[in-house]
Amino acid sequence: AVPGWVPAGCQAGVVEVERSVTAVLGQDVVLPCRYRAQEQEQVVQVTWLKRGPGGHSAKLAVLDLQHGEHVQEPYAGRVLRRAPEGALEDSAIVLRN
Repeated sequence: AVPGWVPAGCQAGVVEVERSVTAVLGQDVVLPCRYRAQEQEQVVQVTWLKRGPGGHSAKLAVLDLQHGEHVQEPYAGRVLRRAPEGALEDSAIVLRN
């Protein structure tokens, strides 16, 4: 199968996110993201994007099962994975301050 494509007749899992998250200026906020995998599925990489004006998206962070996390500037030191180890089915991040 081609990465990113689901073969015909196969069902993919479900991504669960909050419709909205309330944050307080100056405090940390958790941005939840959970993938409910189907049998034999494994999450190997998650990419967080920040949507800007006009629908333009910028890469914020990449969580990779083999290579760990990589956070883009200017978010280095401010974006952390909530569960620092283990499977990526729970890919929530903490945005500091």
